[in-house]
Formats: sequence, structure tokens, C-alpha cells
Amino acid sequence: MASGKGGARSPSYWYADAPVPVIAQWLSALYAGVTSLRRRLYRKGWFRRRHPGVPVLVVGNITAGGAGKTPLTIALVQRLRAEGWNPGVATRGYGRDNGSLALWIDRDTDPVLAGDEPALIARRTNAKVRVDRDRAAAARALADAGCDIVVCDDGLQHYRLARDLEIEVIDGRRRYGNGRLLPAGPLRELPERGAQCDFRVVNGGDAGFGEWSMRLLADQALPLTGGRPRALSSFNGLRVHAVAGIGDPERFFAMLRAMGIAVVPHAFADHHRYQPSDFQFGSPLPVLMTEKDAVKCADFAGDLHYSVPVRAELPEAFWVSLLDRLPKPGAAPADPASA
Repeated sequence: MASGKGGARSPSYWYADAPVPVIAQWLSALYAGVTSLRRRLYRKGWFRRRHPGVPVLVVGNITAGGAGKTPLTIALVQRLRAEGWNPGVATRGYGRDNGSLALWIDRDTDPVLAGDEPALIARRTNAKVRVDRDRAAAARALADAGCDIVVCDDGLQHYRLARDLEIEVIDGRRRYGNGRLLPAGPLRELPERGAQCDFRVVNGGDAGFGEWSMRLLADQALPLTGGRPRALSSFNGLRVHAVAGIGDPERFFAMLRAMGIAVVPHAFADHHRYQPSDFQFGSPLPVLMTEKDAVKCADFAGDLHYSVPVRAELPEAFWVSLLDRLPKPGAAPADPASA
């Protein structure tokens, strides 16, 4: 796979049968001890959890890198709104300037200030989005602003925020890799932690027992300079530059190839901050990029640059089960003391 300027890959031993360096094994043991102690302190109440007083639904994963959390977060917000809720989104805003500053994000906020994922969520949902390193504070701000349910994007390990439901998102292609904790492997926590979540959603691949299948579907390419959408199928048989700065760029490239598109892949590091020079590919082909990348490229995009939005599709039984676990919209708020 070609790698663009600034591109980065996971260590080869994370997702392949390769020896793990001894130093990585030692650091992994240290990491395991620190994270285990932290969980124990929260479990015993020595570190305080905070609840905003409205239902909290946390979306996350136990592996480093992307697994499809943001498309699921968008789908959750859209479905909750359709069911009568007024959802808000709490997130950290990884990679943004001045990450210590809490901000409200709307569809016009510069992704440099918002972070690419919060900017994308705000544009796709028009929901209230709050970025804050302290997800508990973000959730409280959303509740104070009138949101009656909080969806926390990438908050599984943020134990300070008390939650009512947890959803683990699993990369169906790579799963848990070699099964080791960081940095010897891709795991932030052991698989037993994922098994404790209320729902386990598999993005692509085969869902196992107790897991729900999710597919990311795409059918349009949106010109970054404006204008009418183009059917993604119209690129069938054509050669294109494909740009992805996400946790698993190959997922995007494989989706395009499956539609008969001849992909020249350009993989960048997750949350890469693009410059015009990143797109000097040497051949004037159409450029298809993920929606997460496109929000950072609008200022210098040309007529051949397209965003490919995806939507998460899950079984209706998943939604029925999820909604059954929540109170009805407008019901009495959750009791923080019981969280």
C-alpha cells in the first residue's frame, strides 16, 4: 500500500505474525499495571465518577486507532433524534489546536480548532457538539444546554464520565490484532473489557455471538468546490487517487476497489493536517477522500477533489434493543447518585 507524506502505519507485529521487541513487551507490562490500577481506583470509588443527570451513551473501542466510531456516533444521533430525543455529542477533539480549551462546535467551526471528527459530526448532524478533554464536563455542559441524552464519541476509557450504556466498536477486518496491550499490541484494554460493554458492534467482517454487524455504505462523491453530487458508481473502471488519513486507510481503499474503481492509494497518518503539497501526485486524476479528511481540505481543494461520505447501517433489531434499554424521551432524568 502506498503511503502519503506524513503517512504512518501500525507496527508490523500488531496485526501480523511477527516478533514483538523486548522493550515493547516490558512497556506493555508497565502499561497493564497502570491501567489496571486506574480502573480499580474508579471501581472502588477513590476516583470520583460524574454523571450529567441525563442518559449517557458511550461509544468507543479497546484498540488504538479507528474502528468506525464516528459513523456510528452520527447514526446514533440521527436515530435518537428521530425517536424524539434531543441528543448532544461529547468528545475530546483529538489533534485540534489548543486541546486544553473546551469549545462548542458547529458546522462552521474550523476543523483546526474543532478537530476533524467533531467538525464532521457537527456538519452531518447539526447536533450540539462539545469538545473537552474532560468528557464529564462536556456532558454536563450539554445537559445544561438542553440536551436530554449525551452520546460520547471515543469515551470508553474515560472513566470519570459515568455512563448508562456502552458500545464497543470492533474493526471486523483486524479485530484485536496480536491480542497484546500497548505498545506490544494495539489494545488499550484487554478483550474482557469489551465483553463487559452493553453492545458490541463489528464494523465489516463477520459478527460473532453477542455481536452486532455494521456496514459502512457509500454511494455518492461530493465535489469539495461545490456543485452536484456524483454517483460513486460513475468512477467504475476509472483510475483515481484515493486519500485516507484514518485509523485503517485500507478499509477505505478496499471499499472503492469493491465498486470497481482503480485505486492509487495514498495513506496518511490518522488526523493528518493536510497541506496543498500533499496532493501533488504527478497525475491529474480524480481524488477521492474520506469525509473526515475532506473537512480539512476545503480551503485548497480543486475541481477534481471529492469527498466520499459513508453511512452506518445496522440491523433494526439493534435499534430496538438499544432503545429498549433507554427511558422514553421526556422521562425523569437519570439519578447521578445511582450511576
